[in-house]
Parts: sequence; C-alpha cells; structure tokens
Amino acid sequence: MDLDFTEEQDMLREAMAGLCTDATDTVRPLENDPRGFDDGFWDQLVTMGLTGLMIPEEHGGSAMGLLDATIVYEELGRSLVPSPHFVSSVVSAGVLLAGGTAEQQAGWLPRIAAGEAILTPAYLEPDNGTGPSGVQLAAASDGDDVALTGVKRHVAFASSADRLIVSAREPAGVSLFLVDPAADGVTLTQQLTVASDTQYRIDLDGVRVPATDRIGAPGTGWSTWHTAMLDAVVLVAAQAIGAAEASHTLATEYAKVRHQFDKPLGAFQSIGHYLADGIAAIDGGRVLVQQAAWARDQGRDIATLAPMAKLFATRTCRDVAATTIQVHGGLGFTVECDAQLYFRRAKSWQLNWYDDTHLEDLIASELLD
Repeated sequence: MDLDFTEEQDMLREAMAGLCTDATDTVRPLENDPRGFDDGFWDQLVTMGLTGLMIPEEHGGSAMGLLDATIVYEELGRSLVPSPHFVSSVVSAGVLLAGGTAEQQAGWLPRIAAGEAILTPAYLEPDNGTGPSGVQLAAASDGDDVALTGVKRHVAFASSADRLIVSAREPAGVSLFLVDPAADGVTLTQQLTVASDTQYRIDLDGVRVPATDRIGAPGTGWSTWHTAMLDAVVLVAAQAIGAAEASHTLATEYAKVRHQFDKPLGAFQSIGHYLADGIAAIDGGRVLVQQAAWARDQGRDIATLAPMAKLFATRTCRDVAATTIQVHGGLGFTVECDAQLYFRRAKSWQLNWYDDTHLEDLIASELLD
C-alpha cells in the first residue's frame, strides 16, 4: 500500500478543509432543524463536483476513488458540518450503481451528481437489527404495483428527499424500492436523536409503488444494499477519524493552558497517557481506513477490511471524545463546549450504518466461514 498522497489529493484536502472551516458556524444552529443542512454549503459541494463524488463520468459524476472520498470525509468529520451528501451521493448513489436498472441510473444518477435531487435510504426498523433479518416491512403484490406497509426509523434528511430507498420483505426475500415521500400513505415524523441531527420516522400504510420502481430483481435487495454499504462504512470510518483528531486537538490544547496545582493538566502523567493512547489509536485507525479504501480502488475484496475500519474508527472516536470531555472536567458537559458535539456524533456513528454487533458478525463470518 502506497501511503503517499498525490498532489491532486493534497489539493483536495486543502480545498475541503477551507470549505468546511467556513461552514462550521452552521453546526449548532442546524441541530434539530427540520431540514438540517445549509443551502450555501450544499451549493459549494456542487460547484466542487463533490455531489458526484464516486459517480461515473457517464452519469455526470467526478468518478473519484474511495481513497479520494476518505479525504473529503475526514474533513467533514473534523468540522461536523451537517449535509445529506452521505445518504444521497454515497449510499443512495451506491445502491443505484450496484443494482439499479439502466433507466433508474439514467434518471437519478445525473440529478444526484448535479445536486438537483436528494435520495435517502430507509432501512432501519423499530426493535430490529441492522442485518437482513431486521427488514420486516411488508411488500405485497397488488396488480402491477407493490403495496408497502410498515415503519422505518432514523431516516436522515427525509423531509428534503425526492425519493426514499425503502427496504422491504417480499416472498423472494429483501427488495429495495424507490418511494416518493409525498405519496399517499407516507407519513414523516421528525425524531430527536443523540446527535441532534435531522432524522425522521417513516410510516408507510399500503403505499402503492410501481413494480418498475423496484431496484433490481425481487429478493436481491440485501445483496445490493450490502455492496453499497461496504464503501459507505469506510467513509463513516473516515469521518469518525477526522472527528476524533479534532476532538483530540481540543483536549490537547486545553491540557496545555488549563492549570491545576501550579502546572498544566498535561503535566500530570495520567492525562498525558490518555492523550498518548488517543493519538496512537487515531493514527492506527487512519491507516486501517486508508488500507480499506486503497484495497477497494485496487479492485480487491474489502468484505473484512471495511467492517474492521468502521468498527475500530467509530469506537476510537467515541473513546477519544469521552476523554476530551473528561480532560475538560465539568466544562466538557456544557453545551457551550465543543467537546460534547463530538461525543454525541461519535455515539451516533457507532450506532448507525451497521452497528457494532453486525460489524462483528460480518468480520467473524469472513474469518470463520
């Protein structure tokens, strides 16, 4: 694995860092906002060609590799700027590329790449896990249509979506459907979450969907979903590493300037060791993320590397963010302190987009089967 970035990749990191720095003032005002993202930041992502990040050029995208995308997502994690980029340009675009028909790809991918359309997946259900058995929303044939009935939770940016990608269970297995959130029988209810990001509960009551809006053949939905998710979880891991490093910087700077007993906090061995453990885990996690992305770009199998990267990076982010709060003492628990922003999002990333249990199952199955 070549650990040196190209000049173009260094320029991408610099440009993305500048863009995110300018947008950090929107983080707090957009918490629990019904829409949840800033139009100005979205327009700049469009201008930079990042809404078409890994979409092929034939569909109007930038055709970047996964390693390029990790650069973008480290900066997004570092700044915590909210955006539907992940759910639309990464996950939904990935699903359409993995299993969509030629008509579905031609109809949606250019619009996603241009930032004109936002798609978001609806796959988690109440009291069900993140694996295939967790998909229990019913899909019943109804003439030339399919009727969907059930509940989805934690659907990000649903109020801004042009289409939902809904996972449902047919007799043949799990299938994916493109659903208009404004269709009859669809109800959106905003949820309050640990990260204060914009997520919705979706209730579907006999929602009729044309069979032509099924993504792929009946019963192939989970295979399509998992293929897209292997790329996606690597980018969640990159986002977590960027956030962990930013959180660690907060703790380090505070340990230098905050004095107790006439010396800085960092002079106490216990604090210094916590910070040393944190930066070692961050650097290890970054290499794991980059290895997974590099392997994917080389056409290699990442069925083990991708879950490992997400599992390790999100745990690291959560642990480092918790240490940052502890270093700040009582101040770290206040809403005025940035430490809690990183901690709450770290926990959200750990729970969403394949939780630790499912990631461990994926890794174990690759090792043992």
